[in-house]
Amino acid sequence: MKWHKIETEIPEEEFVKQINVDGKKLCLVKHQQKLFVVQNTCPHAGGILSGGWCKNGHLICPIHRWEYNLENGRGAEGQGDYIDIYPLETRSDGVYVGFKESWIKKLFGK
Repeated sequence: MKWHKIETEIPEEEFVKQINVDGKKLCLVKHQQKLFVVQNTCPHAGGILSGGWCKNGHLICPIHRWEYNLENGRGAEGQGDYIDIYPLETRSDGVYVGFKESWIKKLFGK
């Protein structure tokens, strides 16, 4: 796992916003006092999830109102899809998001 510091201010109140980490556009969410980092593109129709909102532990896509569980990424019943959830780690100097490294990168460092 490769960890990258999230270089953005994290407000006290709930929010949904886009962040850029290691060249990837991700969605940072604070809901019910907990932080989540998920993919920023809705798998249903390509909507930008950072333009959405949270309701009852789910991130709602602004395009067609499809919803995704923030804990496990699963779409609502009947959707048959999911979003990627990234691990977070809080350290003394900030919040970090983890990306799995491919075995090729591990071998060759690329």
